[in-house]
Amino acid sequence: MAQEEAGSLPEVLARVGAAHGIPDLAQKLHFYDRWAPDYDQDVATLQYCAPRLAVDCLTQAFPGPPHSALILDVACGTGLVAAELQARGFLQLHGVDGSPEMLKQARARGLYQRLSLCTLGQEPLPSPEGTFDAVLIVGALSDGQVPCSAIPELLRVTKPGGLVCLTTRTNSSNLQYKEALEATLDSLEQAGAWECLVALPVDRWELATSELEVVPGTSAKDGFISGIIYLYRKQKATQVEENMKPEPPWNMQCTVVSEQGPKAKAKSKRLLRPKPCPGQLPDPNSEPRDPSDRSGAGPHSISSSIKGS
Repeated sequence: MAQEEAGSLPEVLARVGAAHGIPDLAQKLHFYDRWAPDYDQDVATLQYCAPRLAVDCLTQAFPGPPHSALILDVACGTGLVAAELQARGFLQLHGVDGSPEMLKQARARGLYQRLSLCTLGQEPLPSPEGTFDAVLIVGALSDGQVPCSAIPELLRVTKPGGLVCLTTRTNSSNLQYKEALEATLDSLEQAGAWECLVALPVDRWELATSELEVVPGTSAKDGFISGIIYLYRKQKATQVEENMKPEPPWNMQCTVVSEQGPKAKAKSKRLLRPKPCPGQLPDPNSEPRDPSDRSGAGPHSISSSIKGS
């Protein structure tokens, strides 16, 4: 079949829309093999900002010097994330991808110390447990690509206390996947495996390929779809052990006795379930927002969304 050719905006939108609509992984990898030579030009036309915003998010939360950190770029594609990482001082980069042709483009950049062919979801990542200071997966969490069941594998290869950065689209055609993804993320947090630091909605993720996907409030002519960035910190071993200790049932009545003397009256106090990861803090210049809402709308400030790390 003829190679996908770079073209005008309508042609690029049609090509990206076709990629989004392929539900079968093998077909999608074949599509990416053909697309690889023109991928960078096409996503630039699309004004795709996920690599830059994800690396910005990671950089602001990263606790140590970037040059000594070992980073894994999962579903690395042509190396757009690596270029952003290198520009911010991250120099020890490993990458994996399921498309040989995408890896060929990534290798030509000369930014990775190691590149491996790996289809996450069908095989484990080619690294021992606790290898990386940070792991990123940008642009591959959607139907027909990386399944939600593969998320624990990202966690496995991350060092205790290390960071995991993930992104997904929040346009209408990807909402079912996003809901399943967030259920997986939340279940791992409830199990004490990691802590959510950021859930950052982004309105202008990339140009919409269909008027039906446009973010409300933007015109169909230059409308964008939305996306979201998540950042998690893997718990250290001592924290995991602490989280495994039995806890009292939530919403039960417990007795709290005043320390004012033996005749003091006991009173009831209701234990409340802590809220899930609040995501981004409200912008004082915007309308009030439900802190648990991760629907994909909101300002682009990253620093205001990061919990103490």
